[in-house]
Amino acid sequence: MSSEAVFIQVGALAEGFAPHSHTLEQQQDLAGTTLVFHFAEGDSVSCQFNHDQTLLWGQQRVDYRATSIRPEILFIDFLDPQRANGSITLVCHRQIGNFTAVYGQLPDEAQARLDAFSRVEQGLPLTAVNAEFRFGRLDHSTAPLPQFTDELIGMRNMYTYSPTERYEHIYLNDNFYAWQCLDGVEKGLADVDRCHYVKVAEKLYLFVWREKIIPTLGVVMIDLQGMRTDGKILGYQGSDFNRLSNFAVGAHAQILNTTRHPQA
Repeated sequence: MSSEAVFIQVGALAEGFAPHSHTLEQQQDLAGTTLVFHFAEGDSVSCQFNHDQTLLWGQQRVDYRATSIRPEILFIDFLDPQRANGSITLVCHRQIGNFTAVYGQLPDEAQARLDAFSRVEQGLPLTAVNAEFRFGRLDHSTAPLPQFTDELIGMRNMYTYSPTERYEHIYLNDNFYAWQCLDGVEKGLADVDRCHYVKVAEKLYLFVWREKIIPTLGVVMIDLQGMRTDGKILGYQGSDFNRLSNFAVGAHAQILNTTRHPQA
């Protein structure tokens, strides 16, 4: 090979994904409704949807994106009004009455520029991107809480995000997955990153990844019944640590194969 693939910033990735992307349309029927999120720890937050495509998260007004990959499932995402470089993603199973909240936060410039060797030397995780998971119930529901799952482990899937962008994922174990770009702006790039899996419903999963080279948080619904995904990627615009890129992603999914390791 005469050239080596180069990692790009999230802002450039968003530009590559944008044309003819397979994202879901925005939910239009939430205006005027209110959801109350009761967290398992005992606190609660009221979420009121306004007619101007904003919501009130408690007393904080923010712009949001909401989609529904299945009729009973609601995916809500917005920048965290109380934390710098953070976002909040809510995955609600409205029929059952439970939810998962993902509080993500990107590292500041000093944290992001700390190299991998130094992080290992200091006993830090390889990625400085944080993700906190909180589970709870909607309104007055007594539903069981969502749970982490291992059902994706062993799958090798292909995701087509647009006519030009195509990726492969291999879900290795509870903590890591491997990815490579087959076609698109990151073609030839591959890595292994920290990840998390939550089961939302049968064949429906919340998949979260945290990259270690370019500060990136991915929060995506994977529907292996409808064979599609929808979610978001959060990162910085270029090398400007004062500007965020929080953009929608969605893909058509294909299971290539599944590996089951023999028991020891």
